[in-house]
Amino acid sequence: MTGGYRIRPARPEDRDLIVRFNQAMARETEGRDLEEATIVAGVEALLADPSKGRYFLAEGAEVSGQSGGHAEVAGQLMVTPEWSDWRNGPVWWIQSVYVAPAHRRRGVYRLLHEHVREAGRAEGVVGLRLYVDRDNGTAQDTYGVLGMNESRYIMYEEDWA
Repeated sequence: MTGGYRIRPARPEDRDLIVRFNQAMARETEGRDLEEATIVAGVEALLADPSKGRYFLAEGAEVSGQSGGHAEVAGQLMVTPEWSDWRNGPVWWIQSVYVAPAHRRRGVYRLLHEHVREAGRAEGVVGLRLYVDRDNGTAQDTYGVLGMNESRYIMYEEDWA
């Protein structure tokens, strides 16, 4: 545990927390309210099928006064795999990043990122990618400090949901 936080894989019982974090992230970053039934189904699908991706959670110190105490979840990160024929290996896309406001600027994302970097290398992943809103300078600065570089690619999409 570094800086009072530790990283663990998400479990099915984390579903509601992940849904809340995803809803908060969509509101904060894009001003969007996600349809709850859709996001619940999406989170459940990923938790049930690791080939779709994985969530990692950063837990803080134990909160006492509750039955047996529990560790407070401070943040999350999801990775989804993409096969790269150019690199002959999987690339992990970092998505659904969220750090609870009370835990921001405390190294939570750094721990999540470093954990994913180490896990990916151990599993033969050939690189990490992510996308960030062009107006989110704070996130861009954070990713740069962690060794990520702005890609030469421009992202296009055709969104049906």
